[in-house]
Amino acid sequence: MTMLCRRDFNATLLAGATSARSLFGPSSSIDDTLKAGVQRHKIPSAVAMVATADRTIYVGAFGKRDSASTTPLTPDAIFSIASMTKAVTSAAAMQLVERGKLTLDEPAAKHLPELGKLQVLNGFDAAGKPILKPTTRNVTLRNLMTHTSGFCYAIWDKQMFEYQSKVGGPGPGVVAPLTPLMFEPGTRWQYGTGLDWTGRLVEVASGMSLEDYFQKNLLGPLAMKDTSFIMTPEKFDRKVASYARQADGTLKENPRAMPAPPKEYNGGGGLSSTAADFVRFMQMILNRGVGPDGQRILEAKTLELMSTNQTGDLQAGKMRSFQPNFSSDVDFHPGESDRYTFGFLLNQKAYPGGRSAGSLAWAGLANTFYWIDPKRNLCAILMMQFLPFVDQEAIGLLGEFERSVYAG
Repeated sequence: MTMLCRRDFNATLLAGATSARSLFGPSSSIDDTLKAGVQRHKIPSAVAMVATADRTIYVGAFGKRDSASTTPLTPDAIFSIASMTKAVTSAAAMQLVERGKLTLDEPAAKHLPELGKLQVLNGFDAAGKPILKPTTRNVTLRNLMTHTSGFCYAIWDKQMFEYQSKVGGPGPGVVAPLTPLMFEPGTRWQYGTGLDWTGRLVEVASGMSLEDYFQKNLLGPLAMKDTSFIMTPEKFDRKVASYARQADGTLKENPRAMPAPPKEYNGGGGLSSTAADFVRFMQMILNRGVGPDGQRILEAKTLELMSTNQTGDLQAGKMRSFQPNFSSDVDFHPGESDRYTFGFLLNQKAYPGGRSAGSLAWAGLANTFYWIDPKRNLCAILMMQFLPFVDQEAIGLLGEFERSVYAG
């Protein structure tokens, strides 16, 4: 396994890298760390990149597309990025706030009437039937983007897990399920489907599908040419196989298959992308709304909102798992109390040997991770493709990668 850069890919990604390396760990050190880490943690495939707002410092690809492949993985490999989609959806919604199409604090039911009759789960009766009561607060776009709406995932919420165990969950591929809320909007943080509903708001307010809106207003302007809800035949060869951890600790490969076009676009987790594409999105965040080619995507005042605490005293980022085949327990910053912005987890204190206080981050279910460090003018991404989320081997490699980036 080695750092692989196709000649045409290398010219674009590594332009100007030499002068940037003195700011952070040397590129060779990062590569050595990942080479050894991928082998030690038995990661089937991984792509990593590190960049500043205007240049790439490092790119590396390790492993193979799938077990049948005879050629090493290349940096333009395509991964399912799952909940990394949420940051893109948040940026889209904030564009519409800038344009007066949406507001942060009006009832979301103004645009989506089905959100005007929500109920909160208040436990279960003796027969196991859910006890539901009408909400006393309106769900707003602010709530949906900050995971304070009450919409929750059964994977990480005890009440929702119990509810779906008794009542049943949404069917496969259902986007923005109209479930009960697990708490009154604005009263606590719990990760959930709020960004599914944010995607719906973007579609209603813009009059466009989420795919079309993204392509016209974000992905196209940022030249994120490999990012989409739709996999096309000519790109399928670059799609990375996914794996699942088995009871004996081994990873079982899922056969690669051309995915059917989705019937609905999920703002909470439907995109596929490459490391290079998502770096361009992060560079736009680092450069206060201006993309790497100089295009204005968001106003600087909007980036201020997306980069600062929007949940007050509500702690974010810690989630107990109730479905261990999908996710282990999540605690991105042990011993610390993080917050949430519009689109990102915000660490209030620096990571030991890593990102600065005030950095922005999130991840995707199949162990794709990124962070944006405005204080150091740095962004980084590590993309893998297996379950469960925050698997100890994935977290082990992520920590080693991050420490190597800052070991200058």
